[in-house]
Amino acid sequence: MSEFRHVPVMLDEVIEGLNINPNGSYLDCTLGGGGHSECILGKLTSGKLYAVDKDKDAIAFAKKRLGDAPTYIHKDFKDAIAEWEEEKLDGILMDLGVSSYQLDTPERGFSYRFDAPLDMRMCSDEALTAEKVVNTYSQRELTDILYKYGEEPFAKKIAANIVKQRAVAPLKTTTELVEIIEKSIPPKVRYSGSHPAKRTFQAIRIEVNGELSGLYEAVLGAIKLLKPGGRMAVITFHSLEDRIVKQAFKYAELDCVCPPRNPICTCDKVSEVEILTKKPILPSETEINDNPRSKSAKLRIVEKKEYIKKERIQ
Repeated sequence: MSEFRHVPVMLDEVIEGLNINPNGSYLDCTLGGGGHSECILGKLTSGKLYAVDKDKDAIAFAKKRLGDAPTYIHKDFKDAIAEWEEEKLDGILMDLGVSSYQLDTPERGFSYRFDAPLDMRMCSDEALTAEKVVNTYSQRELTDILYKYGEEPFAKKIAANIVKQRAVAPLKTTTELVEIIEKSIPPKVRYSGSHPAKRTFQAIRIEVNGELSGLYEAVLGAIKLLKPGGRMAVITFHSLEDRIVKQAFKYAELDCVCPPRNPICTCDKVSEVEILTKKPILPSETEINDNPRSKSAKLRIVEKKEYIKKERIQ
């Protein structure tokens, strides 16, 4: 098993944004290589850290790096939030990026840079793999996934060529998929910009791991776990994630969701948070140069309000 490493993105900005209480309780929803967790632990005295990851390799490596300091939870962070029975929290971090370990370990099948089995599972116990997606989904389903999750302009052509090729023989490797993608994209586009397979691999990875499914609900659920004055920081890496997080934060900040024509407010909605980042925080040029994978990252932060439920006019 190769070394589990992941350069924590916007580490200083995250730690500053969480405004860590040395005696507080914190939840790192996506432990990964443990970089953010290690820094949070360094700020705690009698405080507590819960570290969640669905990848058992991440948990194993973090135990070597961080020892028994955190309370480890091996499950999808969405499930951890939904099933939370521990104390209220002073801070929560969600880093929604894929770890460098996952991208750089060929046998995980996340990267178009290596010849590897079509896997892409963040949790090896799950049944759905990239191989099953490309070999069993209908052409329409593949087109929808590539367009929706990858924003791939050549989704129809790529999906059609996948279906055509698998009729000859099932697709087994990342290299086979890359070859199909490359021949589906015009040369003028193929040789400009980022790797032609980037969008398709992103889309299939999101589908395999259900990355966007339930994210909106998880963000709102996590907010309810915060103590008054507690903060939540979320790092996203593509527009679909960022849009969901932004919408969830905006909803949580609203004090009323009644139709505009209602003469009085009759809903039970109260404002739960203050959005501290009206525009997302972006990585510095220095960080991007040092860690190019941080380039697309966006950081959003909210603070839980100490609110009094508003009275309703009868």
